[in-house]
Amino acid sequence: MERLKPVSPHNTLGDVSILYVSVMARAIQYEGADHTDLFRQFSLDDKRLAAPDATISIPRFMRLGQAAIALTGNLALGLTMGQLTRPVDAGLAGLAAQAAPNAGQGLVNLIDYALLTSRNSRGHPRLDLNTGRADFYSIRPYNIFNYFVVDSVLAAWTQFLRTATGYHSVLTRVTIEYPSQGMDSAFEEWFGCPVVFGANSNSLYLVPGLTSMTCSGAQLAMHKKLTDQCREALRKLRTGWGVKEAVTEKLAPLLGGGAVTLERVAVELGIAPWTLQRQLASENTGFRQLVDATRRNLAVDYIRETRLSLAEIAWLLGFSNPAAFQKAYKRWFQVSPGEHRKRIREGVNL
Repeated sequence: MERLKPVSPHNTLGDVSILYVSVMARAIQYEGADHTDLFRQFSLDDKRLAAPDATISIPRFMRLGQAAIALTGNLALGLTMGQLTRPVDAGLAGLAAQAAPNAGQGLVNLIDYALLTSRNSRGHPRLDLNTGRADFYSIRPYNIFNYFVVDSVLAAWTQFLRTATGYHSVLTRVTIEYPSQGMDSAFEEWFGCPVVFGANSNSLYLVPGLTSMTCSGAQLAMHKKLTDQCREALRKLRTGWGVKEAVTEKLAPLLGGGAVTLERVAVELGIAPWTLQRQLASENTGFRQLVDATRRNLAVDYIRETRLSLAEIAWLLGFSNPAAFQKAYKRWFQVSPGEHRKRIREGVNL
C-alpha cells in the first residue's frame, strides 16, 4: 500500500500565535490554578512561550483550551481570557490598535491584520463600521473543544473597546452561534447587554457612535508607523503567493455545507470569473483541481488532528454525504478515513 505523504509543511487547519497561549496561562492563574503541569503535557515550556514567532496548531490549541477548562472548572474560561487580553497580546496589530485615533480604527487594525497572529482555514473576521458590527467567522460544528474560542475572541474585542474608550457599556447585543450552555446570565453580565445563543453568527453589535470615540492611547504618528509595519508584515506573509494560493485561501471557508463555485471565489477575490479561469490556466491548473487538492489537504488533518465525525468532516469539505467523502478519501489515500484514523490512534504509519 502506498505510504501516506505529507500534504503540507504546516497544519492546513490553521495555527495561532503562542501569544494566545500566554493569555490562557494568565487566565488559568487568575482562576487560582497552576498551568505548569498542563503546559508540560503539551510541550509548552518557558522558552517556547517566550518565542515571539512560535505558533500552535488550531486543533492543539483547542485541546489545550478544553484541558484548561477541566483544570479550572470554569466553563466560561474564554471570557476570562478575553478580560485579560491586552493590545500587545495581538502582536503588532494590537500595538497599532492601541495607538489608533479612534475605537473604530483600532478594531479595524485588530481585524484586518488578524492573519499575522491567527490563521484558520475556516475564515476571516470581518468588521462593518457603517453598521457597527464585528463578526467572528463560523467554526461549526461546535463542541466542548471550541466553545471557548468564540468566547475568547468576542470577549477580547470587547475588552479592547472598553480599554480604548474608558467605557464599560460598549455593546448593544451579542450573538453566538453555538447553543446555550446554561450560562446565559453570566455572559450577559460580562458583556453588559443581551446575548443570544443559537444565532446565525458570532457577532458584536457596537453602541452607536462608539467607533468615532477617541482612543485613550491615540498617537497618530505611531499609529501610522505601526499600521505600515502591519501592512508590510502581511505582504511578506503572502510573498510568493500566486493565484493558486490566493484561491486556496478563499476556498477552505467556502467549502462547508455545499458546492463552491468559481464564480463565488472570483467575487471573494474581486475579479471576473473569466479572469480567474485564465489566471489559473496560466499556472497550469484549474478550479476543480484546486478544490480537490484543498479538500484532500484539509481532510487528512481533520482525520489526524480532530475528533470530528466523518459526517461532520464531509459537511465541512462540501461533500453531499459521508459516502461521497469516503469514496474521495480512498481515491486520495487508498484507505478509508475511518481505517486511517484507527491506524493513527494505534501509531501505525501508512
